[in-house]
Amino acid sequence: MDSDTFITIVCLVIAVIVFLQLRSVLGKRTGNERQPYDPFAARPATRETGKEKNMRAPALPAAKPIIADDFSDIDKIAAQGTSLNDGLRSIRSLDAQFDLKSFIEGARLAYEMIVTAFAANDLKTLKPLLTADVFAGFANAVTERQKRGETIKFTFVGINKCEFSNAYVEGSEAFITVRLVSEMISATYDKANKLIDGDCETIVEVRDRWTFKRYTKSSNPNWQLAITEADM
Repeated sequence: MDSDTFITIVCLVIAVIVFLQLRSVLGKRTGNERQPYDPFAARPATRETGKEKNMRAPALPAAKPIIADDFSDIDKIAAQGTSLNDGLRSIRSLDAQFDLKSFIEGARLAYEMIVTAFAANDLKTLKPLLTADVFAGFANAVTERQKRGETIKFTFVGINKCEFSNAYVEGSEAFITVRLVSEMISATYDKANKLIDGDCETIVEVRDRWTFKRYTKSSNPNWQLAITEADM
């Protein structure tokens, strides 16, 4: 047997002995081994410390059902006998689910979506938010802007105020006007990328009066923008 063969046999013997020793250790289970991590398994409940309890988000109270002949929330924002109070009461009488807070939140969201989409020439976003007449006006303005090769760099900063201004009913259609005070940055450039209106670095305050409309007999709860006016 030459020396190379002898060395090879010795190495194999050593490897077998090491393997058997490792197996005798690693193959045993004591019952204390960490189980494989299962990301979908339910986590066991743990006892909360006082600090952890304080970090939990507080539970919100359940929303109170709206009662058709309850106008207390309306009376808080408009005195009885005023046209605004009468108009909101008329809408509540036609739609028992009409909620003042939800409407204002929706109006704020719609305002931001509409002015942002208009600046971006996004007619797809605008269409369901506007009545047919208002959409036609916006679409025409977008078309003319594109023909001139103009672009708008726009940043919506936020809404400082959104409050009820007027409300009325015509047949089965409800109308609500809100007064909005917002801040935005807007700059218009021509096709040569030359600034022709606005300022890309200056925040300006914008005051608007927007009137939203809804057919109260419709199952669709959404309101659409029906009239836009500058609030001087």
